[in-house]
Amino acid sequence: VQLMESGGGLVQAGGSLRLACAASGIIFSVNTMGWYRQAPGKQREFVARITYGGSTRNYADSVKGRFTISRDNAKNTVYLQMNSLKPEDTAVYYCHALGPDFGSGGQGTEVTVSS
Repeated sequence: VQLMESGGGLVQAGGSLRLACAASGIIFSVNTMGWYRQAPGKQREFVARITYGGSTRNYADSVKGRFTISRDNAKNTVYLQMNSLKPEDTAVYYCHALGPDFGSGGQGTEVTVSS
């Protein structure tokens, strides 16, 4: 499983970013995909998940109404649109394959939200 995240950066509170994760080494279209994040000094936490066809999406309570997960199976890519960003969203964001293949991106993409 190879997952490469991109799209992070520095943004002011209230701003937006769109993260992307390009997948290879898996049959992307049959996999549930997800985003997790890890803030400094904290454990990695779930952010959002989308099933293989996109019909079911789940979100952490902390991001509901602000973040949207989507996927393009033709491009083997999953996205995370993040709006109304808050300083507490600052973290490294990781893409995960959640089944039937399992794995995560190694580098992640860093998001920093300034107040």
